[in-house]
Amino acid sequence: MKRITFIFMIFFLLSTPAIAAGGLDTFLSNLNIRAQTDLGRFCAMVSANFGVPEPRVRVVLDTVREPAVAFMVFQLGRFSGQPTDKVIGVYQSRKHKGWGLIAKELGIKPGSAEFHALKHGDFRFDAAPGEVSGKGKGNGKGKGKGKGKHK
Repeated sequence: MKRITFIFMIFFLLSTPAIAAGGLDTFLSNLNIRAQTDLGRFCAMVSANFGVPEPRVRVVLDTVREPAVAFMVFQLGRFSGQPTDKVIGVYQSRKHKGWGLIAKELGIKPGSAEFHALKHGDFRFDAAPGEVSGKGKGNGKGKGKGKGKHK
């Protein structure tokens, strides 16, 4: 019985990092696929989501190796409050160390909501301006009171 428990624990410990990494890796992989099908739309979406001009998005795309990395540059810039150029510099010097270390280097604290979002790939990437994202949630802060009443 002890042996079965031991084997189960070893299996669990070895599989946990892969599960945790899957969220971000899966998100980035899917993002690259979306970007490759229509790079112009991807640039428009990044521009709209992060409030940066499309030419700036294209400059970042030319600087990094893939579209998902450009997205992460803007996302980590938003999370950390750091300018894009600083995020790119940290990325280029630490890209082989992983996004967690890059985030820490930019001042994003482990355990923070931003760090958890990074770990799980829990990011918001909506439609480009003029498109419907299909998420079904509005941007309002209402609690649902007064539904059905029209003025």
